[in-house]
Amino acid sequence: MSCVRVVVLAFDGVSLFHLSVPGMVLGADDGSGLTHYDVTYCAEIPGRIRSDQGMVIEVPHGLKAMDEADIVIIPAWSDPDVPASRELIDALRRAHGQGTLIVGLCLGAFALGDAGLLDGREATTHWVARDVFARRFPDTLFRPDVLYVAADNIITSAGTVAAIDCCLQLIRQRHGCEAANHVARLLVTPPHRPGGQAQYIERPVPKLTDSHRLPGVLEWAREHLSEPLSLDTLAGVAKMSRRTFTRRFREATGTTVTKWLNAERVARAQQLLETTDLPIERITSEVGFGTTLALRQQFAAQLGTSPSHYRRNFCNLLRSAAPQ
Repeated sequence: MSCVRVVVLAFDGVSLFHLSVPGMVLGADDGSGLTHYDVTYCAEIPGRIRSDQGMVIEVPHGLKAMDEADIVIIPAWSDPDVPASRELIDALRRAHGQGTLIVGLCLGAFALGDAGLLDGREATTHWVARDVFARRFPDTLFRPDVLYVAADNIITSAGTVAAIDCCLQLIRQRHGCEAANHVARLLVTPPHRPGGQAQYIERPVPKLTDSHRLPGVLEWAREHLSEPLSLDTLAGVAKMSRRTFTRRFREATGTTVTKWLNAERVARAQQLLETTDLPIERITSEVGFGTTLALRQQFAAQLGTSPSHYRRNFCNLLRSAAPQ
């Protein structure tokens, strides 16, 4: 049986969840009987570190452990505005230079970016830090819509729980889909989640730049989404000419009427899928899409998933509380 050496970085404030995921996923029986993953931990200064949950952990190794690793994993960085230290950057560059597989979980991608390992590559990180990431690493092609990105010997993952998806991908790359599916079943988790993190991104109602430009029109439109709304209809509600309304609508929302309506209808459909057991055909009508095909197309375009998959992932109906 071969042994793959995995080194996970630890530091004060590190995510206890991310410290656990590599051992939990890679340490599970992959079904192949051919590989053992030896997961160990290192820190810039070996000794005791305190996790984000307050637990104190004894870390036995320094950064030199990365030199002997087959896989190096960087958990979510505590503060994306604080760059990695020179010592960590040097250790990551050495590991990368000798062909080590390097993984940045969630905000851990920032440490890889600081080391220059993401220049010219596709990468992802948690959607809450997308603007900071784009500003700090302009030479990286940021993918905001995926759960992980594998580019040569660099892998980056999206928000917190996507660390599990990412580690399952490691097994999939090395041992195939059957082994990854076996581990996923042991963990009672999907072997591959449809869509990407776009379906998890909070999309608050945009604030108007100047509230008097469209008095009550957006609110009215949200209450009438089931109707066949058009530019002329909304302009009429606003008592404006088509041309004036179009200009003020873009100034207020930063988008077109069609794109805004599609986004609002998808958001309303998400709410109904999460909180009701209405058939998808009924939801299609309730939110104003003419056909279920149109609903599916907008879900795929905006969220990277389908209405049925979205419902399975997010529906919070308390069915067990229903009267028997």
